[in-house]
Amino acid sequence: MLNSIGKTKQLVMLSGKGGTGKTSLSAAFAQLSHLPEYGIQPVFVDADVDAANLSLVLNPVLGSPQEFWGGSLARINPNLCTGCGACVPVCRYDAVLPDKDEKSVYWIDPVACDGCAACVYVCPEQAIQMVQQQEGNWFQSTTPYGTLFHAELFPGRENSGKLVTLVKQQARLWAEDIKTPLILLDGPPGIGCPVIAACAGADLALIVTEPSLAGLHDLKRVLGTLNHFRVPSMLCINKADIYPEGVQQIKAFAAEQELKILGEIPFDEKIPQAMLQGVSVTECYPDSPASLSIRKIWGQLIQQLNGCEEAS
Repeated sequence: MLNSIGKTKQLVMLSGKGGTGKTSLSAAFAQLSHLPEYGIQPVFVDADVDAANLSLVLNPVLGSPQEFWGGSLARINPNLCTGCGACVPVCRYDAVLPDKDEKSVYWIDPVACDGCAACVYVCPEQAIQMVQQQEGNWFQSTTPYGTLFHAELFPGRENSGKLVTLVKQQARLWAEDIKTPLILLDGPPGIGCPVIAACAGADLALIVTEPSLAGLHDLKRVLGTLNHFRVPSMLCINKADIYPEGVQQIKAFAAEQELKILGEIPFDEKIPQAMLQGVSVTECYPDSPASLSIRKIWGQLIQQLNGCEEAS
């Protein structure tokens, strides 16, 4: 049982690359947290706003979409533009183009515009304005295991880190309202801005890796990121029985970095079979080798999070 005293803890699931099984593991943890022996009912966050897929396994009842407004783009008012061309040389992105129909005015390509506003400052007629853009939607949805906060960034849009921060803030406020002891975040892959936003303020990060050259390389990258932001980290190895030499390389690196390995999950065909049915492997096949390993890892995570509380 997770201590309910003190602030709500944040557990973030990360991997240096996609396809390591991070989301499958997050879905399994969501199901396990609902069992009577735990009874935690965390708040869940899918922080991969570019390709959110935790909802595919948690089967939520979608909440109403909430608009996410990100950066601003320049827009020329054709009624005020005199075609002086002062904006053309200051645009580093070649986003200012002559109008095809009216050669005496200009327009701005919204795809090329970077929102730097240089053109706004040089326009003598004040014909250019910065217009804020809706870049996605976020949702507060209900799953069989608790509330899920997730989002969808529109194709080609930026500010994914900002959207992750917004979703996390909403989840934290909700967690405080319902007094749950845990927020479980399924983080994005890689080490970019969305990952940094996802791990900000986390009490513990669980890195999910796999025994391969790419897995070890990206494990080093994501651990370096977490160490930079001083987020306590632990490790689990997925598909641990398919390449024993790779597992030994990961273990050697973990020992060198004093990175605790919580467990190893064997390759198990029950995991993709459960995914095809849209449920977690621990719910669909609770006695499978992967499910038994995941249960052990979840139990150790609860102990570690309780340790975080005592340490604080």
